[in-house]
Parts: sequence; structure tokens; C-alpha cells
Amino acid sequence: MVFSSAIFLFCFLPILLIIYFIIPARGKNYLLLVFSLVFYAFGGPKYLLVLLFVVMVDYIGGLLIEKNRENGKKILTAVIGVNLATLIFYKYTMFFLENLSVIFSTDLELFEVIMPIGISFYTFQSMSYVIDVYRREVKVQKNYLLLLLYVSLFPQLVAGPIVRYSTIENEIQSRKSSLDDVCYGIERFILGFAKKIIIANQMGMLADIVFDEGTAYTPVAWLGAIAYMFQIYFDFSAYSDMAIGLGRIFGFHFLENFNFPYVSKSIKEFWSRWHISLSTWFRDYVYIPLGGNRKGSMRHFINMGIVWALTGFWHGAEWTFLFWGLYYFVFLAIEKFVIRDRLERIPSSLRHIATLLIVLIGWVLFRSEDMGAFADMVGTMFSFNFDAMGLAEARLYVETYFVYFIAAVMFSTPIYYRICDRFENSTVFAVIKYAGLLCLMLVSVMFLAHSSYNPFIYFRF
Repeated sequence: MVFSSAIFLFCFLPILLIIYFIIPARGKNYLLLVFSLVFYAFGGPKYLLVLLFVVMVDYIGGLLIEKNRENGKKILTAVIGVNLATLIFYKYTMFFLENLSVIFSTDLELFEVIMPIGISFYTFQSMSYVIDVYRREVKVQKNYLLLLLYVSLFPQLVAGPIVRYSTIENEIQSRKSSLDDVCYGIERFILGFAKKIIIANQMGMLADIVFDEGTAYTPVAWLGAIAYMFQIYFDFSAYSDMAIGLGRIFGFHFLENFNFPYVSKSIKEFWSRWHISLSTWFRDYVYIPLGGNRKGSMRHFINMGIVWALTGFWHGAEWTFLFWGLYYFVFLAIEKFVIRDRLERIPSSLRHIATLLIVLIGWVLFRSEDMGAFADMVGTMFSFNFDAMGLAEARLYVETYFVYFIAAVMFSTPIYYRICDRFENSTVFAVIKYAGLLCLMLVSVMFLAHSSYNPFIYFRF
């Protein structure tokens, strides 16, 4: 089930909201748990067992660590091992078998392993809980069902953000949904829904045409690359918006996951704004435990390489994802060890353009099926083939998607929020804003009803 589906909007969510706000407070957590498990099971009931298993392992691990602190490190190592083994089995088995088949020129794909939706997200989230228990950063949760609620809470279950237990530890035990929270949550959900349906899906259709069918024309290749750059941002940030909004309606305050990354003026800044929950997870649970930057330049360099290789491979069992992670490692290492303080001397407009170009090429690599397809696409982008047929095709795409490109540019910046802040105390503006949100929701539903194209990119992770 996805947020941008009719069954979620007109069946699942309304029923949940009605029951949630009429039952006593003591039953709200268990209602959310039941609906969250139904939400996940909708995509494949048998994979619900994997989720239950992962949470049970971390639940027992947390209890054992709390009761046996002297052996806490050994217990934690075993628990992490089970978590990673589960993730590797479901996500990477086919990748390893395919590559071994190529190496040994034989067919080793004796069976097929299908990856459960969202396993990368909920495994990391559940694992962070038991690590934080070991570090004494959170109290052990003695109620398995409440820990299961934390991991399986449907707004963030299948595509993040990766929520730390410490963020909502108190809210799981006791919370209130104020009118302001509900209003903010509804606004955030509508904005995310519109970003997904109106912008991401339209950009995705153009990107699919160019990437899947291929092109020999430079302007068409650039349009396809830019379209995908907007698609992946609005697809994933939209899901985070909807997750944060839904969480707020139920009284949970999830942290921000995107902070307008395309306004960045360096790759370091980009990754401080993009998928913040994943970046901070790798920082706190991999980079810093490896030693971070505390053990000399060479160790710092190696630690960065390890983290970015893992970051790339986390996104998918393909060589392109691994190279994508290493691609960012190279540019971050250049900024850190080569350019250093000189980066600030470069005019901000040039730094912004350079950052966007690096990110754009990175998304081409991310989207490409293999390195050959990546080389072909980049080769076309820089071949300067401005044939008349190519220009005509590009003009057709621009005319068809012009409005969506303009919307994508505008909403990839904080303009909307600055306007809202500017007129925060204006009653007239409030009326106009909520009337506009209602119209936006209606238009988005119309788009949804008239199109069968509605993928969520990050569901594959």
C-alpha cells in the first residue's frame, strides 16, 4: 500500500483516523500497531514475518544487554550479526549468485529470493535501538508490542525517514494530538502528496522515456537527466513530507529528512541536506565507531571510503550503486583533503552550479542499469549533438512538461515556507493558504485518478 493510492486515501486512513480519535488513550498505540501491520502486510503477508523476526531479535537483545552489561558487547555483536545476515540474505543473495555465475561461467541461481519492501529502512531503525540501549542512550523497552510499534509505525515503515528510538521514546509512552499538530500534519501531507503526484510522477514519465528508450541527442539527454534529478527528489522528499505529516497528526514529531538539498554550494552541504536520517545513521553507527577523523588523515580517508561504499551498496544490490557511493566519496575527499578552505573563495554561484552538475551526473549513474548505460548517457550529454531532430524532440518535451519543470524549480527551494513565515500572523493569508491546500488536494486526486503511473522509487530499498 502506498500513501498516493485510492485505497489508502479513501479507506485505510479515514477509518484509522475515526477510530483513533474516539477510542481511549490506552488503546491508541495498539490500534496504530494493528493498522501498521495491516499496512505492511498489504504488500505481502509472508514478509511480515521477517519484520516481526527482526524486531524480536532486537527486543531480546536489548533485554539481555540490560541484564548482562558485562557481556553487552558480545550480545550486541551477535544481535547486529543476525540483523545484517537477515538484510544480506534478502537483499543481496541474488546479486552474489549472479556475479558468482558470471565468474564461474555456470548457473548458480538455484532459487529466487524476493526482497521484502522497506527491509533496509526497518532493519537499520530496529538495529539503532539496540545499539542505543548498549550505549545507555535510551531505556530498554520491556514491552515487545511497543517496540514493534516504534519500528512498524506505518508512516515511516517502508521508505523512512529512519526514526531514532530516542526521538519518539517519550511519545510512544504518552502523547497528545493538538489541533495545531493536526493542522500542520494535514498541510504537510497535502504538500507531500501534491509533490509526488503532480511533480515527481510527471518528471518520472519523461525520465523513463529518455533512460529506457535511450537517445542520441544531447538536449534530450540533458532533459531526461534533469527530469530524473527532480523525480528522485520530489518522490522521496514527498514521502518524507507525508510521513512527517501523518506522524504529527497522531502526535509523533519525526525529524526532518530533507532540507532543500538543491540549494547546496558543496557536496558536503548537499549530504547534510539530503536524506538526513540515513546520513546521520551512517555517521553515528559506522563512521564515528570506526574512528571518524580522530586517528589521522589516512585513517580518516579510509573511514570515509568505507562509509560511502556502504552507503552506495545500501541503496541496492547493483554495481552502479556501489560506484555511486564511491563517486561521492571522491568528491567529498577532494573537498576535505585537497580544496579545503579554498572552496569558500570560489564565488557562490559557481559553487552552486558545480555542485548541481556533480549531483546531476551522480543521479545519471544512480538511474542507469549498468556502467555501460551510464557511459552512453553521459557520453550523449557531452557529445554536443544538436541535430535538428534532436532539437525538435527536446522542444516537444519542454512544451509538454514546461509547467512541471517550473513547479519543480520553485518547490526545490524554500520559497513557499518563507512566504508562510512572512505572513504567519495574517488571518487573510491563512484563509487563502488553506483554501489553496484544499484545491491542491483536489487537483492531486484528479491527477491520481487519470494516471496509472505512480511508482515510489525508494520502495525498492
